[in-house]
Amino acid sequence: MSETGDLLHVVTNDNIPAGRKAFGRALIWGSAALLLLTALMQTLDRTGVVSIGFANWRPTLYAYVFWAVCLCWAQVLIRGEQGKRVLFVLPAVLFVISLVVIPLVFGLGIAFSDWNLASQGGRKFNGLDNVRQMWADPFYWNAMRNMVWYLLAILVEYAIAFGLALLLNAQIVARKFFRVAFLMPLMLSPVAVSWMIGKSMLEPRFGPLARLARLLGWENPSFFESPVMARLTIMVMDAWTFIPFMMIMILAGLQAIPKEVQEAAKVDGANGWKGFWEVTFPLMLPVSITAILIRIIFKLKLADIIINVTSGGPGGATDSVTSFIYREYRDRSNVGYGTLLAMVYLVIIIVFMTILMKVADRWMRPKY
Repeated sequence: MSETGDLLHVVTNDNIPAGRKAFGRALIWGSAALLLLTALMQTLDRTGVVSIGFANWRPTLYAYVFWAVCLCWAQVLIRGEQGKRVLFVLPAVLFVISLVVIPLVFGLGIAFSDWNLASQGGRKFNGLDNVRQMWADPFYWNAMRNMVWYLLAILVEYAIAFGLALLLNAQIVARKFFRVAFLMPLMLSPVAVSWMIGKSMLEPRFGPLARLARLLGWENPSFFESPVMARLTIMVMDAWTFIPFMMIMILAGLQAIPKEVQEAAKVDGANGWKGFWEVTFPLMLPVSITAILIRIIFKLKLADIIINVTSGGPGGATDSVTSFIYREYRDRSNVGYGTLLAMVYLVIIIVFMTILMKVADRWMRPKY
C-alpha cells in the first residue's frame, strides 16, 4: 500500500492514440479557422468591401460557440484525464472572453467611428477624429479635474470613518443601536439618496435644510448655484452614502487587534493619542489601505447622484467623467465619441489603480 500511494488523487498519463490526438488538433485548428473566416467576412460586409447579406453578428457568435465546444472536446481527446480537469476552468474562461474581451474589441471599433444616433448616415469610420475632439474638449478635461477633487475628498471620508469606527469600538451607551444607525445610509441606493436629499431636503424654496439655513441667517440658501458649493454638496452626499462602508471595514480591523497588544501598550505608557499613533494606527494600516483602495474604485464610478441632482452643472462644476460620458450618450446621442471617452477613461483607471496598488504593496511590506 505504501508503494502505490493514494491512487485516487493521482492523474496518470493516458495511452492516447496518435490518431485521436491528431483529430483533436484538427478540431481546434479547423474551428478556429472557421471562426476567423466568419469574423473576417462579416467585418468586410459591415465595412462595405463585400456584400454578403449578413443582417447581424449572429454567424460570428455561432462560430465562436462552435469553436468553444470544439476546444473543450479537443482537450479530452488530446490530454485525456488531464483534459477533463481543464474543463473545470476552460468554459468559465471562454465565457469571460465572450462577455469582456469581445465587447471590448467591438467597443474599440465603435470608438474610432462617427456614429450619432440622431443622424441618418449610420456609423462611419473616422480614424483619429474622435481623439482630436477629445483632446480639444474642455468639458471632458474639466470633468477630469473634478475627479481629482472627488478623490481627494476620500482622505476626509477616511478620517471621519476612522473616528466613527473608534467610537463604535469603545464601550459607549447604545453601541449596537449606533452601529445599525450608522450603516443605514449604505443600505440606500445612490439614486434614492439623490432624490431624498438633493431634490427634497436641499430644495431651495421648501426643503427643510433650506428653511433651517434661513433661520440661521442665510437669506437665499441655494446649495447648487455656485460651482464650489455645488461640488461640495455633491461630495457631502456621496460621502454620507459610503462612509459607513469604510467605517465597517475599519471597525472589523479594530476588533481583530488582540487585546493583549493594547494592554501591553498601556503598560508601557502608550495611552491616548500616543497609543493610537504608535500602536493602533500602524496595525490598522493594511485594513485602511484596502478600504481606501476600494473606496477609490467606487469613487471613480461616481455618476448617479450627479446625474439626478445637478446633471453636471452649474457649468460642469460637478461633472464626473462617468456622468459626462453618460450625458454624451443620452443628450447628444454621440455613440462613437462617447465610447472613445469611455475607453480612454478605462485605460486611465487601469494604469492609475495598478500604480496605486504597487505603491500600497511597497508601503505595507514589512521593512527589516
